[in-house]
Amino acid sequence: MSLMERVQKDMVEAMKAKDETRLGAVRFIKTGLMKYKADNMKEADEQAEQQLLNMLLKQRRESVDMFRKGGREELAAKEEAEIAIIEGYMPAMATDEEIEAAITAALAETGITSAKQMGVVMKAAQAKLTGKRADGKALSDKVRARLS
Repeated sequence: MSLMERVQKDMVEAMKAKDETRLGAVRFIKTGLMKYKADNMKEADEQAEQQLLNMLLKQRRESVDMFRKGGREELAAKEEAEIAIIEGYMPAMATDEEIEAAITAALAETGITSAKQMGVVMKAAQAKLTGKRADGKALSDKVRARLS
């Protein structure tokens, strides 16, 4: 089942259950997918879908920070609920062991020992983690630590 079909099905279920939080989050995802299709004149592939979901997560996390700074805890809680819903559409997070294994394999494959060429190692490590979700900043920090 494609992400769009899954989103559509979940949207109908959320409407029937009168689950406003889930409905709002699912509508954001559907809107993003439809915008991608309109902009690119084709359906989103799996990579584009993951980029869209990552973008939505980043927006929600930034909103949570801003709401907390502004003393709006109820709005921050709503955004956190939406984060959990959006994460349900994403692949599982890579474990620390999987990330370390990917970095080790990328270092062996590229033969790079200088932090100046960290980007090449990052790209290779991310390729090894295909199908898993990994925080880019955490991956970057671990690669930098290994190259130092």
